[in-house]
Amino acid sequence: MVAIRSPREFYAGAIYIAFGAAGLWFGWAYPMGTAGRMGGGYFPKVLAVLLIMFGLVALFRGVIVSGRALAPMRAKPIVLILLACALFGLLLEPVGLVGALVLLIVMSAMASDAFRWSPAALAGALGLVGLCALVFVWGLSVPLPLLGSWLKPA
Repeated sequence: MVAIRSPREFYAGAIYIAFGAAGLWFGWAYPMGTAGRMGGGYFPKVLAVLLIMFGLVALFRGVIVSGRALAPMRAKPIVLILLACALFGLLLEPVGLVGALVLLIVMSAMASDAFRWSPAALAGALGLVGLCALVFVWGLSVPLPLLGSWLKPA
């Protein structure tokens, strides 16, 4: 029997391997193509293999290197982050990228016990929203509305 010396590393590796295996499973039917002419399955399969490789390294480290035990799971961070992601997807069209990102950032930050309202936190959130708008809307030309239908003047 193998002794787990670092449960955090070990279980993180197991999760990486599980997601990598799921990626290979779901992407198996898509054509691979080549590096020069990538098919629909190229990126998912390469990413899945990388996840499995990182998972094997973490799994191996969890057996050899001593580390901290797993902290008990808490419901508040899990619920807040999942709810923030779901609301981002639902509100992207009606409130736009700016409103949906502000909500996502604030709700995700509230999941941490260390979160405190401060001018620095507000400046960081606004800077992140601005950077995302620059990169995705103007830089990559992703057709996302900056302001949604709920926030535009009538």
